[in-house]
Amino acid sequence: MGLLKKLFSWKKKIEEPEYEIEDWNEIVYDRNEIKISNKEQRQEYVKGCLEQIAEASKELETLQFEYNMVTAYLKDMEEIEALPEEEKAALAECAEKIEALEEKQSGYKQRKNRLSDMEYHKIERMEEEIQEGYGKLKKAEEYQEFIKRDLRKLDGEKHAYHFRRSELRRIIADTRSMTIVCTVAVILGIVVLFVLQYGFHINTKLGYLAVAAVGAVAITLIFIKHNDSVKELARVESSISRIIRLQNMVKIRYVNNTHLLDYLYMKYKVKSAGELGKSWELYQQEKEERHKYLQAELQLDEYQQELLHVLRRYQIKDPMIWLQQTQALLDRKEMVEIRHNLIIRRQSLRRRMDYNKEVIAGKAQEEIKDLVESYPKYAGEIMNIVDEYEKDFS
Repeated sequence: MGLLKKLFSWKKKIEEPEYEIEDWNEIVYDRNEIKISNKEQRQEYVKGCLEQIAEASKELETLQFEYNMVTAYLKDMEEIEALPEEEKAALAECAEKIEALEEKQSGYKQRKNRLSDMEYHKIERMEEEIQEGYGKLKKAEEYQEFIKRDLRKLDGEKHAYHFRRSELRRIIADTRSMTIVCTVAVILGIVVLFVLQYGFHINTKLGYLAVAAVGAVAITLIFIKHNDSVKELARVESSISRIIRLQNMVKIRYVNNTHLLDYLYMKYKVKSAGELGKSWELYQQEKEERHKYLQAELQLDEYQQELLHVLRRYQIKDPMIWLQQTQALLDRKEMVEIRHNLIIRRQSLRRRMDYNKEVIAGKAQEEIKDLVESYPKYAGEIMNIVDEYEKDFS
């Protein structure tokens, strides 16, 4: 009885593990679920790391273009602020003339506008890119929901496999316990029959056959159950490994898409694509009315051309943008605010570039390097996979 209690108490110690939803911003490199000795799993794991590097490189190209554009705007501001006082005064004079003419538009300003001046000029500064930005933002929001659905699905599948793995481990433990119990029962049965045969001179041949038959059938069934559970456990663990690799790829897309959404929301100062689309619609209506009014102010164009001429003389890369930012040429606080917004945008881009370069690509490279160092006998095969992938990618 003491042995039976010990066996069943061992069974009770196997508890159901608790699982938590993983952080989708975290890239996991876990080789515990992977059999490196398995060629197929090993190659899939290395290719997964290489695909993460390629994903990061593609994202870096896009980020670099935006980063260069923001840097050019900042450089223009530095050029303007570095001008001598006399040249700054000339710029300020042009800006004051433009501001004065715009102030004359009191009749328009007295009407109920669809957009405030601040909102109008904010959209006007981004007019050439706002439609494309709206498309990107809408697409990114839809893609974000698609990724979340995929991650939830993968989380559910992973937890189901973890639950099944726990069940299989309990079954394997149970079959081991049952094997011992059956063996002990058969031995006890044989001992009892032996005592009956030689102690009481009872014919126990049928008893021996019955004990042997029952024991053989029971142990055979237990063995089959145990063997099937072991095979299924191997399949389940392989499926968990595959899901982790899929999660890593989807997580990279989730993180990059989340960063893209955050950047676009910050860039366009909105909370959703719908808000940007509504603002764009109102802006188009407002622009049409303002354009009619500006036609009567031909002199305004003359002063704007004068400002452009002055700016081009100072080799400003994008002088057109300053036509909508004349207040910044007159008010240092406005200039500082614009610069601050550009710096924040550039910092955000730099963080995303560093993340893709150091975290995504860097960790994937380190993981491949660690594989080569940890498993030198597979080093040649791993490097061949890397070389073939680089050829295809280039």
